[in-house]
Amino acid sequence: MKKFLSSNIFRFIWSVGLAALLYMVCPPCFSKTTLAVLLAIQLILVNGSNFIGKIAILTHISRFLVGGLFIFSGFIKANDPVGFSYKLKEYFEVFTAATGWGIFESFAHIALPLAVLLCASEIILGAMLLIGFKSNLTLWLLFAQIAFFTFLTFYSACFNKVTTCGCFGDFLVLKPWTSFWKDVLLMILITLLFAGRNNINALTNPLVTNTLFILALAFSIGFPIYAIRNLPPLDFRAYKIGNNLKEQMKKGEGYQEAVIETGFIYENIKTGEKKHFDLKNYPWQDTLNWKWFATDNVVVKEAVNAPKITDFTVNNAEGVNYTDTILNDKNYSFWLIMYDINLTADDETLMAKLNDFYKLATQSKYKVIALTASGPADVDKFKHKHNFLADFYSVDATVLKTMIRSNPGLMLIKDGTVIMNWHHNNIPTFSDAKQKYMK
Repeated sequence: MKKFLSSNIFRFIWSVGLAALLYMVCPPCFSKTTLAVLLAIQLILVNGSNFIGKIAILTHISRFLVGGLFIFSGFIKANDPVGFSYKLKEYFEVFTAATGWGIFESFAHIALPLAVLLCASEIILGAMLLIGFKSNLTLWLLFAQIAFFTFLTFYSACFNKVTTCGCFGDFLVLKPWTSFWKDVLLMILITLLFAGRNNINALTNPLVTNTLFILALAFSIGFPIYAIRNLPPLDFRAYKIGNNLKEQMKKGEGYQEAVIETGFIYENIKTGEKKHFDLKNYPWQDTLNWKWFATDNVVVKEAVNAPKITDFTVNNAEGVNYTDTILNDKNYSFWLIMYDINLTADDETLMAKLNDFYKLATQSKYKVIALTASGPADVDKFKHKHNFLADFYSVDATVLKTMIRSNPGLMLIKDGTVIMNWHHNNIPTFSDAKQKYMK
């Protein structure tokens, strides 16, 4: 029996069976013809592994590409694990709504440690592959991870649930279909690695290999933890230091608006199938077979040279738009960012420091304002609890999360330009901030 399970015949049987299953369960959003071609390629690679494994150059090219891309992708996410956790939470919320399973809601609550685990695993697996450390274990873990990400990106693309994948953070924003094809390519390359696994050897002696592994492991865990406790060392966001927010809000040369098609998702009453329809063919009269499920807007054409910042709007307590006022302030001003006051670090020492900062800054004729997405009741509770005197203004939570990866975080602004920003672990005294950054 063991001999049969390791035979080429059994490999052919299970690979064909798996391919047939994937072909049958594939939703209508993906071309069956394209899927058939992809499955045929995988079948050839899996069942032709004995021949493919003899072409060592294919293994080495795949090893370099997969290892390098995993390290790069993991490093970019580890540079901003808080931002990556926001994306994971978005996925988990989508899955919770789609399935009703509470486990995804539980995952959403631990999105940050999961983000650290995933980006660290990408870095260490890429390093393990390149140095040849435990190649069989490495290949299976690589396969499991890329299968997971392929499912996420396919689901996002097929059902238009998450509009960007977060694969490379803010450094390179990929649409779900683009990211899916990237994962498909990686899946093919990893299959080539399985075929040529005998060609994957350690690059050097065991002592050096083990040392490199330990160093890579320490870096893969330590780097994202550092980025969480401070701010992303490499900042690719529109709100980074040196950027003028007013310029980031302008349309580029040759700007063209996005083309959005309004459609509907209808559910088949008899089969439960959910299908997208446009305004020309939605079955609003066929009430015996279809019922409305949701409105579904589809981006037919992306905007060209769109502003980097499109949703930064500041309102005061009375609902009056205050955006231009704070962006055009010619003097230095400090923005205290607290996207959710209920999640703000509740540290009496920190709050005492912020209160002292506010008093000294206002005495020197500099404004200190607080930006939050929390409601008036939470704001009043917070101000009374900490005797905090700064004026609060309302900004969308997603915008605030993008502005700074800290809750609270502090930004120094002059005439709309970001002069400096600080994680709440690193907020300086007012005198230090004035001496170093307010020339």
